[in-house]
Amino acid sequence: MVDVSGPLLFAQYAYPPNALGYCGPDDSQELLEYVGTGTTDRGLVALARQFHGAWPYLSLIAAASGRDPLDARVVEAYWIGNRLLDCVNGKLLAAHLTDRFTPAHLRDPATLAVLGGRPHHNFHVFAVYPWVGLLRNRADEPLRVLDSCRISWGTVLAAAGDTAVVRIRPLRYDSGRLRLGEPVARHLKLHQPVDLGSQVSVHWNWICGVLTPAQRENLRRITDEQLSLVNNALGRPSTGDALEPAHHRAII
Repeated sequence: MVDVSGPLLFAQYAYPPNALGYCGPDDSQELLEYVGTGTTDRGLVALARQFHGAWPYLSLIAAASGRDPLDARVVEAYWIGNRLLDCVNGKLLAAHLTDRFTPAHLRDPATLAVLGGRPHHNFHVFAVYPWVGLLRNRADEPLRVLDSCRISWGTVLAAAGDTAVVRIRPLRYDSGRLRLGEPVARHLKLHQPVDLGSQVSVHWNWICGVLTPAQRENLRRITDEQLSLVNNALGRPSTGDALEPAHHRAII
């Protein structure tokens, strides 16, 4: 996946929530065309800049590592995880979150950043995204959204046309904690052929791409770390019902 251009890699992960109207520009079809054709140009870069939830994280990682926000390694760091995340220390991430969000659930997201948060999409989903704060009241819908929005991984069991069956560990919530459950089979959409047995990344109902063993391990590790961080926060008194982001539509 690191052989894919940064803008195109970004598009592969950003398209699923964009198609659902959760973030980015209004015309998701244009983004899908870039994914389908594998084309990278200034138009795609301009589209990426309109994702006001993800773009600031990319800019943060880029500035800390001396790279461009759409450098392939920067994009990989945000969606999957790699060593560039180490360039952003907890205090820097905390300052970034303080500038963007008003704390109102779990603990202050800036505090969670100092305690071990990372500028990764799954930290944003678990620690900043508003649904975690709603788990105590009614878990079903918040859990569904959290499970769909996080970047997950799985094994391809079958594939035909533009769909595939993937064995994946779903997100569960019990005894006041989030965890990964026993594997289940899910039917997902795909934009490129995949081999049986391939390890793939998933965002909402889409397969984003094939993972190398190292990428899968990075994604698993960062997911476990951020779940542990949030579980510790769930065990403490809540400061409110939900986060108040500056731009609700742009937080995916």
